Amino acid sequence: MFFSLFPKRTYDISGNGNEKLVTDILRRIKIRESIKDNSSLFDKYDVSNGETPEEIAYKIYGSPEYHWVVLLLNDITDRYYGWPLSDYSFEEYVKNKYTNPGAVHHYEKTQSSGRTTSNGPEDYSHKIEVNSDAVGAEAVTNYQYELRLQEQKRQIRILAPAYLPAFEQEFRKLVKR
Repeated sequence: MFFSLFPKRTYDISGNGNEKLVTDILRRIKIRESIKDNSSLFDKYDVSNGETPEEIAYKIYGSPEYHWVVLLLNDITDRYYGWPLSDYSFEEYVKNKYTNPGAVHHYEKTQSSGRTTSNGPEDYSHKIEVNSDAVGAEAVTNYQYELRLQEQKRQIRILAPAYLPAFEQEFRKLVKR
Protein backbone atom coordinates (compact mmCIF):
# COMPACT_ATOMS: atom_id res chain seq x y z
CA MET A 1 0.00 0.00 0.00
CA PHE A 2 2.76 2.48 0.95
CA PHE A 3 4.55 2.53 -2.40
CA SER A 4 1.26 2.47 -4.30
CA LEU A 5 0.81 6.06 -3.08
CA PHE A 6 3.99 7.20 -4.86
CA PRO A 7 3.95 8.56 -8.40
CA LYS A 8 5.32 6.56 -11.33
CA ARG A 9 8.14 7.79 -13.57
CA THR A 10 9.69 6.52 -16.76
CA TYR A 11 13.33 5.56 -16.31
CA ASP A 12 15.98 4.10 -18.57
CA ILE A 13 17.57 1.63 -16.17
CA SER A 14 20.28 0.32 -18.52
CA GLY A 15 20.83 3.49 -20.55
CA ASN A 16 19.90 1.80 -23.85
CA GLY A 17 16.80 3.89 -24.64
CA ASN A 18 14.30 1.35 -23.28
CA GLU A 19 12.37 3.28 -20.68
CA LYS A 20 10.29 1.50 -18.08
CA LEU A 21 7.60 2.75 -15.75
CA VAL A 22 8.92 2.62 -12.17
CA THR A 23 7.74 3.83 -8.78
CA ASP A 24 9.53 6.98 -7.66
CA ILE A 25 10.81 5.56 -4.35
CA LEU A 26 13.15 8.50 -3.81
CA ARG A 27 10.29 10.69 -2.58
CA ARG A 28 10.65 11.55 1.08
CA ILE A 29 8.00 12.95 3.35
CA LYS A 30 8.91 14.18 6.81
CA ILE A 31 6.41 14.93 9.54
CA ARG A 32 6.74 18.50 10.80
CA GLU A 33 8.08 18.75 14.35
CA SER A 34 5.14 20.97 15.33
CA ILE A 35 2.78 18.15 14.40
CA LYS A 36 4.91 15.49 16.12
CA ASP A 37 4.88 17.56 19.30
CA ASN A 38 1.08 17.86 19.30
CA SER A 39 0.24 15.30 21.97
CA SER A 40 -3.49 15.42 21.23
CA LEU A 41 -2.85 13.66 17.89
CA PHE A 42 -0.83 10.79 19.32
CA ASP A 43 -0.92 8.07 21.91
CA LYS A 44 2.15 6.54 23.49
CA TYR A 45 2.61 2.86 22.84
CA ASP A 46 5.05 0.33 24.31
CA VAL A 47 6.11 -2.25 21.74
CA SER A 48 5.96 -5.75 23.20
CA ASN A 49 8.69 -8.34 22.71
CA GLY A 50 8.65 -9.47 19.07
CA GLU A 51 5.74 -7.23 18.08
CA THR A 52 5.93 -5.96 14.50
CA PRO A 53 4.74 -2.69 12.93
CA GLU A 54 2.17 -4.73 10.99
CA GLU A 55 0.74 -6.21 14.18
CA ILE A 56 0.50 -2.78 15.78
CA ALA A 57 -1.15 -1.30 12.68
CA TYR A 58 -3.71 -4.11 12.70
CA LYS A 59 -4.35 -3.66 16.41
CA ILE A 60 -4.73 0.13 16.19
CA TYR A 61 -6.04 0.80 12.66
CA GLY A 62 -7.63 -2.54 11.74
CA SER A 63 -5.21 -3.29 8.90
CA PRO A 64 -1.54 -4.31 8.73
CA GLU A 65 -1.30 -2.19 5.58
CA TYR A 66 -0.86 0.90 7.78
CA HIS A 67 2.49 -0.28 9.14
CA TRP A 68 4.06 2.54 7.16
CA VAL A 69 2.20 5.09 9.31
CA VAL A 70 3.68 3.54 12.46
CA LEU A 71 7.19 3.63 10.97
CA LEU A 72 6.91 7.10 9.42
CA LEU A 73 5.61 8.77 12.57
CA ASN A 74 8.53 7.36 14.53
CA ASP A 75 11.22 8.23 11.96
CA ILE A 76 12.09 4.57 11.45
CA THR A 77 13.80 4.00 8.13
CA ASP A 78 15.78 0.90 9.09
CA ARG A 79 13.27 -1.85 9.82
CA TYR A 80 15.81 -4.09 11.55
CA TYR A 81 17.92 -1.76 13.68
CA GLY A 82 15.46 1.13 14.00
CA TRP A 83 12.69 -1.10 15.37
CA PRO A 84 13.04 -2.83 18.75
CA LEU A 85 14.55 -6.27 18.41
CA SER A 86 12.95 -9.36 19.95
CA ASP A 87 14.68 -10.57 23.11
CA TYR A 88 16.40 -13.37 21.21
CA SER A 89 17.52 -11.10 18.35
CA PHE A 90 18.77 -8.54 20.86
CA GLU A 91 20.90 -11.12 22.68
CA GLU A 92 22.35 -12.28 19.35
CA TYR A 93 22.97 -8.71 18.22
CA VAL A 94 24.89 -7.81 21.40
CA LYS A 95 26.85 -11.07 21.28
CA ASN A 96 27.87 -10.37 17.66
CA LYS A 97 28.61 -6.68 18.13
CA TYR A 98 30.78 -6.88 21.24
CA THR A 99 33.63 -9.22 22.08
CA ASN A 100 32.84 -8.56 25.75
CA PRO A 101 29.28 -7.34 26.39
CA GLY A 102 30.14 -6.90 30.08
CA ALA A 103 33.00 -4.48 29.35
CA VAL A 104 32.63 -0.79 30.15
CA HIS A 105 31.02 1.20 27.34
CA HIS A 106 31.22 4.55 29.13
CA TYR A 107 30.98 6.20 32.53
CA GLU A 108 28.23 8.51 33.69
CA LYS A 109 26.97 10.37 36.69
CA THR A 110 23.92 12.37 37.66
CA GLN A 111 24.21 15.94 36.47
CA SER A 112 24.57 18.61 39.15
CA SER A 113 22.30 21.19 37.53
CA GLY A 114 19.06 20.98 35.61
CA ARG A 115 17.11 17.78 36.00
CA THR A 116 18.76 15.54 38.58
CA THR A 117 16.20 12.73 38.78
CA SER A 118 14.68 10.34 36.28
CA ASN A 119 11.11 10.32 35.03
CA GLY A 120 10.88 6.56 35.37
CA PRO A 121 12.92 3.39 35.28
CA GLU A 122 13.88 3.73 31.61
CA ASP A 123 14.83 7.45 31.74
CA TYR A 124 18.51 8.33 31.87
CA SER A 125 18.25 11.91 30.63
CA HIS A 126 19.44 13.20 34.02
CA LYS A 127 22.77 11.41 33.51
CA ILE A 128 25.81 12.82 31.74
CA GLU A 129 28.78 11.01 30.28
CA VAL A 130 32.03 11.61 32.21
CA ASN A 131 35.59 10.34 32.42
CA SER A 132 36.22 7.27 34.56
CA ASP A 133 38.05 9.31 37.23
CA ALA A 134 35.19 11.80 37.77
CA VAL A 135 33.74 11.85 41.27
CA GLY A 136 30.60 9.71 41.37
CA ALA A 137 31.25 8.11 37.96
CA GLU A 138 29.38 4.84 37.38
CA ALA A 139 30.30 2.31 34.71
CA VAL A 140 27.76 1.45 32.03
CA THR A 141 28.50 -1.81 30.25
CA ASN A 142 28.11 -2.44 26.54
CA TYR A 143 25.11 -4.63 27.35
CA GLN A 144 23.45 -1.99 29.54
CA TYR A 145 24.06 0.67 26.88
CA GLU A 146 22.45 -1.42 24.12
CA LEU A 147 19.57 -2.40 26.40
CA ARG A 148 18.84 1.27 27.07
CA LEU A 149 18.73 1.95 23.33
CA GLN A 150 16.29 -0.94 22.89
CA GLU A 151 14.06 0.36 25.67
CA GLN A 152 13.98 3.80 24.04
CA LYS A 153 12.91 2.19 20.76
CA ARG A 154 10.07 0.36 22.51
CA GLN A 155 8.37 3.65 23.34
CA ILE A 156 6.71 4.85 20.14
CA ARG A 157 4.01 7.31 19.11
CA ILE A 158 0.82 6.11 17.48
CA LEU A 159 -1.43 8.42 15.53
CA ALA A 160 -4.88 8.44 17.11
CA PRO A 161 -7.14 6.39 14.77
CA ALA A 162 -9.56 9.31 14.33
CA TYR A 163 -6.81 11.24 12.49
CA LEU A 164 -5.73 8.41 10.17
CA PRO A 165 -7.95 9.38 7.18
CA ALA A 166 -6.75 13.01 7.27
CA PHE A 167 -3.14 11.90 7.66
CA GLU A 168 -3.38 9.52 4.73
CA GLN A 169 -5.04 12.16 2.56
CA GLU A 170 -2.32 14.71 3.41
CA PHE A 171 0.40 12.13 2.75
CA ARG A 172 -1.09 11.31 -0.67
CA LYS A 173 -1.17 15.00 -1.55
CA LEU A 174 2.42 15.59 -0.47
CA VAL A 175 3.89 12.52 -2.15
CA LYS A 176 2.27 13.37 -5.50
CA ARG A 177 3.97 16.78 -5.67
